[in-house]
Amino acid sequence: MLGLRRLLLKSRFGLRLQHTAPIAVKNEPVFDFKQGSSERQALDKALHDLKGKTLEVPCVVGGEHVWTKDIQYQLCPFNHSHKVAKFCYADKDLINKAINAALSAHREWDLKPVEDRAQIFYKAADLISGLRRAELLARTMFGQGKTVIQAEIDAAAELIDFFRFNAKYAVELQHEQPISEPPSTNSTLYRSLEGFVAAVSPFNFTAIGGNLAGAPALMGNVVVWKPSDTAMAASYTVYKILLEAGLPPNVIQFVPSNGPVFGDTITESEHLAGINFTGSVPTFKTLWKLVSEKLDKYRTFPRLIGVDDFETFFSAVIDDKSFARIKKWIEHAQSSPNLTIIAGGKCDDKTGYYVEPSIIESKDPHDPIMREEIFGPVIAIYVYPDNKYQEILHLIDTSTPFGLTGAVFAQDKNVVAEACKVLRYSAGNFYINDKSTGSVVAQQPFGGARISGTNDKAGGPHYILRWTSPQSVKETHTPLTKWKYPYME
Repeated sequence: MLGLRRLLLKSRFGLRLQHTAPIAVKNEPVFDFKQGSSERQALDKALHDLKGKTLEVPCVVGGEHVWTKDIQYQLCPFNHSHKVAKFCYADKDLINKAINAALSAHREWDLKPVEDRAQIFYKAADLISGLRRAELLARTMFGQGKTVIQAEIDAAAELIDFFRFNAKYAVELQHEQPISEPPSTNSTLYRSLEGFVAAVSPFNFTAIGGNLAGAPALMGNVVVWKPSDTAMAASYTVYKILLEAGLPPNVIQFVPSNGPVFGDTITESEHLAGINFTGSVPTFKTLWKLVSEKLDKYRTFPRLIGVDDFETFFSAVIDDKSFARIKKWIEHAQSSPNLTIIAGGKCDDKTGYYVEPSIIESKDPHDPIMREEIFGPVIAIYVYPDNKYQEILHLIDTSTPFGLTGAVFAQDKNVVAEACKVLRYSAGNFYINDKSTGSVVAQQPFGGARISGTNDKAGGPHYILRWTSPQSVKETHTPLTKWKYPYME
């Protein structure tokens, strides 16, 4: 456990400001799961224990487990006969009950010293790093179709890093204080947002779900968490780990629900203070539109952020909807005279939702397959003439509305410099001579702009500021004795 050393400063009027000494935090090591290793043995056991089993996941509202009649199942992507989780959808009334339960805990949680809140997340990180690691990896592998190393990087290393570094940043934020001039003392209080935060998490990263709900809670907010249907087992496991680490039961409400019902319900509440979202662009646009249409009803302006085989290198896609969408892109490539499938191009959903990793060459850089977000194992390439390099840079910058990640590969430093200049706004995370995936918490804070998100840089020190409402405080130590300005005397 990482401890905190507190320094309590007491003003002459009794105001106690809490600060802490800096904490050393390192990125969690990524295990390699070699034959005979302790982590391999633990994961083997967890996979064996969970194989074919169905986890029952209730709604958790006000600390109570609630089941509704709207029963749903999370299926294993690579074997959809395996029901990984049985869960239920919260209806409008239950979501409103969750909102009220969260609001009832807000003031007490917000007033809790940030050091105490941070300790909970340090402990959760320790649990994932140790005793609960294998279980969380196994649930991520079965539920989201991830390979061993994909699950390890995501559900273990990245989530641990999110919890530890966010806690570190939250504590250090208290040191960010304004200048004071005698006879007054100025300070900034980092309050939570006034109301509740709705967290809407995606299927593709267990760590993102934990961070979308966890980061606002760390900063004193109360959260209503809608996990993804196709990441339910792993998300519920993260939620239980947070409770085991000491998170009060009403701080985060766990409410699986139908997307439109959840969106309509939260945006109807006058107490909506923020939406922490990762998912599709159309869904985020819908939420943004709902908020804008109901802006007059809110007490504050809501903040929106949009934002089992050890030999396997690549697994199945997440569900039947994803499979059907990717299949349409492959069919488009098969029928278009501008496109040639040079690798892969096959798919099969008899046992699991399998799509071959596919490389598609396009003769037309404006073809939809070059411009749209496929979100599957399909990469489209366009081979350009060397003398068209500058033209292609501008094409990259203007041909698509997305702006998440990008990469340039070149040995000529002048070429790299030109690419960095022209593509300055084309990607939130930019890689030079490296793949455009795999950002590490605290090393490459992650987020994109344009329609890829609001670029709030999860994993960096500024992200947690989005979940605070700073208050400037001036305390004067000498009473005022004159009311006239000097020029009046």
